[in-house]
Amino acid sequence: MRRPIDTDALQRVMRAALSSEAAVCAPAQLAQDAAAFAALDPAVLRRPTLIGGATPYGPTSPAPTAHALDALVRRAEALDVRQILVPGVRRSDDTGPLRAAGFVPFAAGSECVLWLTGDVEDVLRRHVGDDRHRELRGHHHALSQEVTWERIPLRELDGSPWARDAFVELHRRHAERQGDLPNPYNTAALDALVQGELGARTDMFVRRRKGTVVQAGLTTTSHNGRGIYCLTQAVDGPLAPDSLHEATVYQLYLDSRHAGLDWVHLGRGDEEGGRRLGADLFVPLDHWLRAEDLTAPEQAEAEPALSRFAAPPVTTVPVPGPARFRHMPRFDTVDLSSNTNPFLGGEGQYPHLDTAELARTYLTTIGGLPGHEGVGALSTDHLLFTSGAVDGVMLLLAALASPGERVCVTPPTFPLYTHFARVLRLPVVEAPLRGDELSELDTEGILAADPRVTILCDPNNPVGTRLDRAQVLDLVARARGLVVIDEAYVEFSENPSYAGLIERHDNLIVLRTLSKAWGLAGARCGIALAQPGLVEALRRVQVPFGFTDASQRSVRDRLTNSGPALAAIASIRAERDRMAAALAEHPVVERVFPSETNFLLVRLHKHERVMERLRGAGIAVADTGHVVPATCRVSVGDRRANDALLEALSFAL
Repeated sequence: MRRPIDTDALQRVMRAALSSEAAVCAPAQLAQDAAAFAALDPAVLRRPTLIGGATPYGPTSPAPTAHALDALVRRAEALDVRQILVPGVRRSDDTGPLRAAGFVPFAAGSECVLWLTGDVEDVLRRHVGDDRHRELRGHHHALSQEVTWERIPLRELDGSPWARDAFVELHRRHAERQGDLPNPYNTAALDALVQGELGARTDMFVRRRKGTVVQAGLTTTSHNGRGIYCLTQAVDGPLAPDSLHEATVYQLYLDSRHAGLDWVHLGRGDEEGGRRLGADLFVPLDHWLRAEDLTAPEQAEAEPALSRFAAPPVTTVPVPGPARFRHMPRFDTVDLSSNTNPFLGGEGQYPHLDTAELARTYLTTIGGLPGHEGVGALSTDHLLFTSGAVDGVMLLLAALASPGERVCVTPPTFPLYTHFARVLRLPVVEAPLRGDELSELDTEGILAADPRVTILCDPNNPVGTRLDRAQVLDLVARARGLVVIDEAYVEFSENPSYAGLIERHDNLIVLRTLSKAWGLAGARCGIALAQPGLVEALRRVQVPFGFTDASQRSVRDRLTNSGPALAAIASIRAERDRMAAALAEHPVVERVFPSETNFLLVRLHKHERVMERLRGAGIAVADTGHVVPATCRVSVGDRRANDALLEALSFAL
């Protein structure tokens, strides 16, 4: 509801409900907003207040312009009303005029929206997980057996007077249960809605059990024709209200998908409740109140302060293009800004840029894994999705280092660190790993080189071992530059991640990937975890739209339904240990290095001959002899593939 003509229509509905020429009531009469105003003086809550914007009926009120606010203030003065409330304004809107006019914000929950990106069953499974999906589907199926479902266009309501009467009665009872408040949908209000601009786009839905109406509500199609808003619903009768509500939301999803709509707006509420219904977009809202003795809080920064490690050119440029507006939802606008083809379906649209909810899902999922203590303290501002972890390496070198500044690597290690550094004209210094297991850092050598960026691969690729944790922590604490820890294989390790330490160190970046343990190499999803100022620097370098909608759907599905992936990790660990034992006893193998990954580094007798025989047997392993003499890196496959390797090695004798 972003158009003045729509908000004006809802204003008329409220005035009709109040039997008044002006939308004036006490904030205490707005039942659903009691929590938002809990800290206010009771006298303020009882004082007559002019309600501006879309009123509590609408999902949001567009932030009023300075001109509109002047008119609202004059209206309040003419009515001799001392308070003004503009409810449900998106935080992403320009709220500067509200602050300038003396309005104070109060948190009002979030708009909850579900994007219908495919079959409803697939979407819900991806968003809420298998168990919750079965629960929602079960409620819908059970209630469908005993409760009917009807939708009546509001302009045809005269042909169903029983539905009109039941709707008004259910909302009257609901208002009584809320403390005998005014009924926001009495007969006059409903008539005003029918006759107004929204009447042609609004349907009433009704559920009956044995002829008795047990639920009635309203949905309105958005002005861009792409989705629906759930305006209201009231329940009364012997059925469990929560189950009935969930079944109705499920039915609205089915109807909307059948009608070719892209989204369903569930209204205003708490995010956790919206998530349980499958919502995946949450738009924070505030109520703005102007009253005596209210002081506006200090305005928070729109973006986090840039890190001190940002390269000088990065400090002079903003986040590129449309990514600057990633927190500004466009689901209910007519978007003519992107020069795309509107005639060839959803793939013609650019990917969603607001990945905050997916970031929350990732942090919640890994925060429950062993060795990830402290991750729960991170917010979505600490995370940036990249096109694989290697893209994260390129981004951070471009954003945080300038030509001539040194990059330190610790061979043997992943070769693309050096590759990207040289492409960006950054000198590379090497501080080789030490110890029999190649797990010890040359800390003093690294510090003496004073690099701008030190990149550690932990667990190490190609060795498979973990670095000495005390040495890593010492390096992070003492280094003047950045320390980047690539944890591509950390889920296979029994030792902890460094992700939980991000909040303590402004020079620490942890790279993760979903290509390995999570089995999504084709989705190209990497994660950079760092303090928000560092993430902001990376975002200024990142190309927008690199994280496709298809990849986002795959990632959400895997994280929400993580059981198979976690079971596969356990299977890989078990098979890794079996293979390590078998290879250690094999005559062609000199040594198997300890591994906390999904691969094994193996030193061979007669390395070149064995590699030739493996190639001849149609088995590909990574020849790492150029970095660790006489070795190959063997990925852990399934049992059949692993046994084929053992058999081929026997023929190599």
